[in-house]
Amino acid sequence: MEQEIDTNELGESIVKILKTIYDPEIPVDIYELGLIYDVMVNTDYEVKILMTLTSPNCPVAESLPREVEEKVKSIENVKDAEVEITFDPPWSKELMSEEAKLELGML
Repeated sequence: MEQEIDTNELGESIVKILKTIYDPEIPVDIYELGLIYDVMVNTDYEVKILMTLTSPNCPVAESLPREVEEKVKSIENVKDAEVEITFDPPWSKELMSEEAKLELGML
């Protein structure tokens, strides 16, 4: 019998990995920056991440989503990962966590 994987635990592992990925222009991880809009895990342990970038002209528009996919795929029990980029709603400073605002001296 296949071992049951706790999707909440898997979700926490995904967030932990996302917090290791930084926007190269801002010294704050992409999760605290508010670039991650949603993380979905289906019953086959395939992950879909809905995220945005700080701007459509972001210099890491191609490499950042690929880095997110690769790092999430590296988590044990994740069978696949897909990143979808959206600009609806567009990113704004209001999406940043208190921790990110503090780090950037905005509080």
